Amino acid sequence: MTIVHDCLYSVGVPTLTNILNRAENLTNPDREWLHQLVGDWQVISDVSFADLLLLAPGVNDDFVYAALCRPATAATLFHDDMVGKNCDPSLVDAVKQVFDDGKSRERELRNLVVTLHGVRRNGKVVAAMAVVKAFEPDRVPSQIQGNYEQVSAALIHMVTTGEFPFDNVPTGVRHGTPRLTDGFVQIDEDGTILYASPNAVSSLHRLGYSGSLHEQTLAELVTSVIEDHACVDETLAVVVMGRAPWLTELETRGVVLSMRAVPLLDEGERLGAIVMVRDITELRRREQELVTKDATIREINHRVKNNLQTVSALLRMQARRADDDVTRQSLETAQRRISTIAVVHQTLSQALDETVDFNEVFAPILRMASDIATTGAHVCTRLSGEFGQIGANQATALAVVLNELVTNAVEHGVAEGGHLDVTAERNGRHLSVEIADDGAGLQGEKPGSGLGTSIVKTMVAGELHGSIGWRDREGGGTLVHLDAEID
Repeated sequence: MTIVHDCLYSVGVPTLTNILNRAENLTNPDREWLHQLVGDWQVISDVSFADLLLLAPGVNDDFVYAALCRPATAATLFHDDMVGKNCDPSLVDAVKQVFDDGKSRERELRNLVVTLHGVRRNGKVVAAMAVVKAFEPDRVPSQIQGNYEQVSAALIHMVTTGEFPFDNVPTGVRHGTPRLTDGFVQIDEDGTILYASPNAVSSLHRLGYSGSLHEQTLAELVTSVIEDHACVDETLAVVVMGRAPWLTELETRGVVLSMRAVPLLDEGERLGAIVMVRDITELRRREQELVTKDATIREINHRVKNNLQTVSALLRMQARRADDDVTRQSLETAQRRISTIAVVHQTLSQALDETVDFNEVFAPILRMASDIATTGAHVCTRLSGEFGQIGANQATALAVVLNELVTNAVEHGVAEGGHLDVTAERNGRHLSVEIADDGAGLQGEKPGSGLGTSIVKTMVAGELHGSIGWRDREGGGTLVHLDAEID
């Protein structure tokens, strides 16, 4: 069902912010007020069993649907998005009247009943709110619907007097914020329960209260089930009395309830409140499981890091005690490989996802390369370009490959001193890396066939899905070119 003209309002992307920014007669506080209304008007839609439309001033004396809210308690009448569309021409005159005098007006449009209310702030009508229902003649509301409509009338009246949404409310976000459909309790100005929805009754029974809720004081009921020495949120008393629009949590007897109060006011006088209730016990249990698993993962990562460092230290110690040069070099090479893997692991363990900025991983590896140069020799290393984000599956392989290449360049190319340049270029999934030194070059020889070269060729072909080649560099030295496909 649609009640709007086909013309779209030209605001670029049809968002509440864009539409309100084009309304020149609105101040920034007015716009913020409307943002607060849209952020909290779901409760009005639910108790009204109606769709809500926010009408903001447009251009050339027209009006625009700036926001839409669909009820969770009834079927929506709007299956298309209305935001950004011009107001139905047959409603324009009534909307203008609402803006002029702030009085509510009802219009029948085809098979819909549209009730227009002024959204007031500081005595000024800044927008219009349309409550849209299907036309149902001679409908007799049930007791439950009667309670809902009573609350609906109070909240809509608060919108028209500028008492809703609530200003200066704490903005802290908590998981499990209750909605009307989760369960709600209607209380009077003294905190006495007037009505409790079935879901609210079930939630309060979970706390251990088994009696009838009718004409009970909600604050006394909640107090009676709180265990001795239980930790109680300081906002609980204010919420269960309906004195402030706050959100609190109650945990007792292994049950956790989220409770949010919505005071009902009439020209500043408190008429009562609705307290929305949600059983979040299972949600809290799952959150605790995630916390526990996160702590476990952190402990495992810490132990792996320590083990890698221990292995590296043992290899370094054994290398110092080796009697011959061949054994010493083999142990030192193994120690550097373990250190490289440790660097990648540490970076991955600190990342929020399964990817790392590889420039941060490779920088310490490149710095370590100069440590293996001949004593007294100065090797100047430089990294240019961007590796980009590399997944965990390939980051270790790429780090090991590059470590072998720069180590080989230092040992055989610029061991006596020189320059080592690493250039990375990323284009989508394709990664191109060049490692150039100004040493003696290949001198007509092919790259070695040792363990290091075998590791490089195997990982490049298998893990990195790429290719690698060595050649003499113009001006002297060696150039290694690596191509890889990043998953």
